[in-house]
Amino acid sequence: MKTFKLVSLDIIEEKKEDITQRRIKLHDGLIINREDDRGRWVIEAFVDHSYSDFFNELCDNSEELMVQVKITKQSNEPATFLVKPIDTNQIGDYMNVIFMGTIIDRRREQIEKMLKILMDEGFQGEALLEEFKRRRDEVTS
Repeated sequence: MKTFKLVSLDIIEEKKEDITQRRIKLHDGLIINREDDRGRWVIEAFVDHSYSDFFNELCDNSEELMVQVKITKQSNEPATFLVKPIDTNQIGDYMNVIFMGTIIDRRREQIEKMLKILMDEGFQGEALLEEFKRRRDEVTS
C-alpha cells in the first residue's frame, strides 16, 4: 500500500441534469492506494463537523459518486475517482469520512474519444494512425 496526503476534495453532484462540484474544506486527509487486485483506493477526509448531515446522507444512500482530489500538493492535476462513502466518525469538533473506490483513467477516456472522432471523420488504417499521432502531438505540445 502507498499513502499520500490529500490536499483537496471535490464532490461531483448531478442535480436535474446539471453537474456541479462541491468543494469540501479539508482539515486534513489521506489517500491510500491499496494496490489490491481490484485497483481500489481509500480516501480519508478529516473535515469540520458542519458537514455531518451532508456526509451522513451520502453514507445512508450508499450510492457511488464521483470525486476529484488533489494528491500531495495543490499544483498537481486533479485525479477523478468513482467511490462509495463507507463510514463517518465524529472526532471532537471534526469528523472523519472514509470513501473506497477506483480511479478513473481520464487519459484513456480522452484517447478513446479522439479515436472515435477520427473514425467518424472517415480515417482508417494507416491514415487513422498517422492522424491520431498528429493530433496527439498537438495536444501534448
